[in-house]
Amino acid sequence: MVPRPLGRTRIQVSPIGLGTTKLGRNTDVKYPKPFELPSDKQVYELLETALTLGVNLIDTAPAYGESEARLGPFVEKQRDRLVLCTKCGEKYEHGRSTYDFSAAAVVASAEESLRRLRTDCLDMLLLHSDARDAEILTQTDALEGLTRIKQSGKARAIGISARTPAGIAAASRTLDVIMAPFSEREYGLADALQKAHNAGLGVLAIKGLFSGHVEARAAIEFVLRQPFIDALIVGTINPAHLREAVDAAESQERA
Repeated sequence: MVPRPLGRTRIQVSPIGLGTTKLGRNTDVKYPKPFELPSDKQVYELLETALTLGVNLIDTAPAYGESEARLGPFVEKQRDRLVLCTKCGEKYEHGRSTYDFSAAAVVASAEESLRRLRTDCLDMLLLHSDARDAEILTQTDALEGLTRIKQSGKARAIGISARTPAGIAAASRTLDVIMAPFSEREYGLADALQKAHNAGLGVLAIKGLFSGHVEARAAIEFVLRQPFIDALIVGTINPAHLREAVDAAESQERA
């Protein structure tokens, strides 16, 4: 795969990114089939496969259970080859999510993520919105927390995992990156994402396969055809599925 520029961030990302929810959490998720968490050996093989295929973008979050901690040993050894994205604002503990978008919580969460991921700098730190995107950005001091982390050199780019046009518009005025659901079945945010991309923000799509409920190849090709999408995050613990996603992305590049 040919890396793409992520907006104005100067970060180059593979068109397919690896989502790692399934590395650390298998409860309260929206996948069509139940699954067991992978072994440490399986995690290592998946991440090695990603790098071999040219996938440099790894997406994680504190809300993904043990995902960050399980990524840490691999990140420590391969940091220079990875583009690492994590989030803040949401935690998942004891079977439930809790949210805290105060500046202090944002900073503390980022510091904990750095420790778990065994690195001193994140490529991206995103607010993990609970769908109150615009309110989080305008009525809390979360942005102050993100800015402090970026100014300290502990994150190269900051952004939000957003769900609403209003939140994307607000983010476009202050942030570097938008992550948002986008697929052939769920494309209501297209106009907002196009405007954000035009404004120079990097745009990462999630749920492009509609949480595993649509045919993968056509779904991936549809998402990556959109000029305002820089990369699509695909959540899997199956190396074969990751290869299929990369093959679809490469076919789209050749089209």
